[in-house]
Amino acid sequence: MWVKKGVVYKPDGTLAHSLSHAQVPFAYKHKDFLRIYFSSRDSKGQSRPTFLDVDYDDPKKILYIHDKPILELGGPGEYDETGAMPSWFVDRPNGDIWLYYTGWNRTHNSYRLSMGLAVSTDGGLSFKKMFTGPIMDRSIQNPIWAAQPSVMIDEDGTWRMWYISGHKCEYIHDYPEPYYRAQSATSKDGIHWEISDIPTLDFDDFLHAVGRPSVFKEDGIYKMYYSYRHTRDYRTDRNQSYRLGYAESVDGTNWERKDHLVGIEKSDNPEDFDYQMIDYANFYQHNGKKYLLYNGNGFGAAGFAYAVWED
Repeated sequence: MWVKKGVVYKPDGTLAHSLSHAQVPFAYKHKDFLRIYFSSRDSKGQSRPTFLDVDYDDPKKILYIHDKPILELGGPGEYDETGAMPSWFVDRPNGDIWLYYTGWNRTHNSYRLSMGLAVSTDGGLSFKKMFTGPIMDRSIQNPIWAAQPSVMIDEDGTWRMWYISGHKCEYIHDYPEPYYRAQSATSKDGIHWEISDIPTLDFDDFLHAVGRPSVFKEDGIYKMYYSYRHTRDYRTDRNQSYRLGYAESVDGTNWERKDHLVGIEKSDNPEDFDYQMIDYANFYQHNGKKYLLYNGNGFGAAGFAYAVWED
């Protein structure tokens, strides 16, 4: 099971680009330290990616906090004009780092998400958009939007992606609430993607939204941590809000949910940072140990924590 070790970081409000939220943490491994990228918000509530560096043995020991965003927002009318949220980082053979991220466009009463790609040539300190437009957007397969990919290059060179796909919105309490499931896609170059017709995680009576899949491969099996929730009252009712799930796949396309094996739940203590919800997990390994980064209450407003797997 996962043993919770506590909150790693929550913005203290002193940085203009990072007044609140440390959302969707991602563990990027350096030789001597762990870099954790995350999404933070400014005074307008607009998200941008940034990072901090922590000690491998004690991730709550913060070594460095970056003082600026690593990627700026897009220009007027572009898909990331009002927000850029990091999702997945992929090392390339020439030393570049590719960042797959979610671009936000606010609409008159809701929002639209698209998938962007940026590149770093300075070791991940800064990123630039590779294209003015998104690499995946609203389409026949993604009726409302597409966002938050988890990306892997298989042994045969095939790029694989698992992401969240918006399929409809319904007005609940006079607010348009989106329904989104997990889907998969493959690519030859990491840029142009062919979407599978087989849902990765489909809707059911409770699963109305899937948050940020985190996929890895172990012993030839694809494994995924994800968060999921109901659509009604999920912001205020902990029985409807995000919790973590776990699934496995032999081929990366057909998945079996095994939520009983997730090994971590919301806290039962109302004072804890993950009492109301637990979400946006990211799995990584170091020196034979398994770790999980995750968010708690407020979709990242309470910061992110880590847990260690113990058999």
